[in-house]
Amino acid sequence: MSEQFGELRPPLRVLMGPGPSNTHPRVLAALGAPTIGHLDPAYLEMMNEVSEMLRMVMRTRNRLTFAVSGTGSAGMEAALVNVLEPGDEAVVCINGVFGMRMADIVERCGAAVVPVEVEWGKPVPPQAVAETLKGRGPKVVCLVHAETSTGVLTPPAEIARLARESGALMLLDTVTSLGGCRVEVDAWGVDVCYSGTQKCLSCPPGLAPITFSERALEVVRSRRSKVQSWYLDLTGLERYWGAERVYHHTAPVNMTYGLREALRIVLEEGLEERWERHARVHKMLVEGLAEMGLELLPDGPFRLPMLNAVKVPEGVDEAKVRTALLERFGIEIGAGLGPLKGRIWRVGLMGHTATEANVAYLLHALGQLL
Repeated sequence: MSEQFGELRPPLRVLMGPGPSNTHPRVLAALGAPTIGHLDPAYLEMMNEVSEMLRMVMRTRNRLTFAVSGTGSAGMEAALVNVLEPGDEAVVCINGVFGMRMADIVERCGAAVVPVEVEWGKPVPPQAVAETLKGRGPKVVCLVHAETSTGVLTPPAEIARLARESGALMLLDTVTSLGGCRVEVDAWGVDVCYSGTQKCLSCPPGLAPITFSERALEVVRSRRSKVQSWYLDLTGLERYWGAERVYHHTAPVNMTYGLREALRIVLEEGLEERWERHARVHKMLVEGLAEMGLELLPDGPFRLPMLNAVKVPEGVDEAKVRTALLERFGIEIGAGLGPLKGRIWRVGLMGHTATEANVAYLLHALGQLL
């Protein structure tokens, strides 16, 4: 009976879409190590190591820094459901799909969304946040650092300062930016920050790095009601990832192996060097596209080096180009979302994928097709 299914043989792809990126071979090897129990002393020590390396990569000294068992969206949900209660108010910066997703989760928490809406393809201006905060005392200000749907980078430091002055927590999405460009949780004054493993960390999807400041933890501890999610309730997760090591759930052991190795690779390369590499291959892509008459959607200073929103030329069927790239060259790129559907290609240069060789291969393939 089993013969009808055959051996698993996924196709080899150059993953240059919005995620996942290609997994580093050392991470793949780590994922295949023998599984041990999630309360085994050896695994508990690995959890300590992962937390410490995450502090280094996220540039924070926050005690509670760990990996949520779930993808980046689980990190987003964990961040919001723990700090928000029914009746709270959250200022949510929306300049793409993932700001919209934040707003959706805020509403599901029973909190009121106060949107700061910006045209897709533009960064969130601090002055717009300042205007929105006038006369308000929100619980949290939410911002997507690297908006994957548009290729836009919004500098967070000034918005975080405004949030702090209003008495709000600053919550930052770094799903696409962590490991690919500068992220400074403590220096920027960010209270809650989450990410994902599958983008610039080049580990398969399945864990969501997250960190909470002591200020944020005080908000969680002073809640009037239970967190709406049992699985993502920080009071339970803190006891498992903290010194007590109280059983909470069966952690994805082998995914932790993979993340541990991915973080080792990041730190071996060096954060500054890694950021510079992403910027360098991004520059190579932009220059190569310009020679072909192709432009990026965002303005130069606000372009993400790891996610490039390329405008589709007039008269070109963007879906046919993506399909041909995949079928003829084994290259995956992403389509536009929402109002940008059919108007852009999303080209990822993340982590292990961000190399000059991959950029040259993509430019060659696009030249053949266009």
